[in-house]
Amino acid sequence: MSSIDLRSFIRDVPDHPKEGILFRDLTPLLEDPQALRAAVEAVAEPFRNQGIEQVVGIESRGFIVGAPVALALGTGLVIIRKAGKLPHEVVREEYALEYGTDVIEMHADSVGPGHKVLLVDDLIATGGTAAAAVKLLTKAGAEIVGAAFLIELADLGGRKALGLDRVHSVITY
Repeated sequence: MSSIDLRSFIRDVPDHPKEGILFRDLTPLLEDPQALRAAVEAVAEPFRNQGIEQVVGIESRGFIVGAPVALALGTGLVIIRKAGKLPHEVVREEYALEYGTDVIEMHADSVGPGHKVLLVDDLIATGGTAAAAVKLLTKAGAEIVGAAFLIELADLGGRKALGLDRVHSVITY
């Protein structure tokens, strides 16, 4: 494991996107090649030699983290997007937001019964979108080996919302 302090590459942005929210900005980490390499390795490492067949990234920063993790694990990348963004036949999952609902989708032929997958995103907070992704993958018959996040906001309880045995986060606040 790298000796790079990845936390030092996360920029705190107060009152973004609205007052009272402290945004954890990972763009400085993405811009530094050594930090990015160390972060990808730290996300992927616990899942090496686990028979992962696909990494599943959640829109949109999950694509940024998920793609190099997929390469590190020798797999492809399945993408989960907001409704209406994918061009082929999709499966979908509706989930509750604080006010209203949202929908995520993936291509119907991306993951099938028994496929061993790793769910990846940049950050887990309340876990709503990731929990919807878990439901979507479960409905498709996938075997979810675990979920991995670069950043976890532990006080918001997102890990519990997933209902998975293996949830890995690299940096915890």
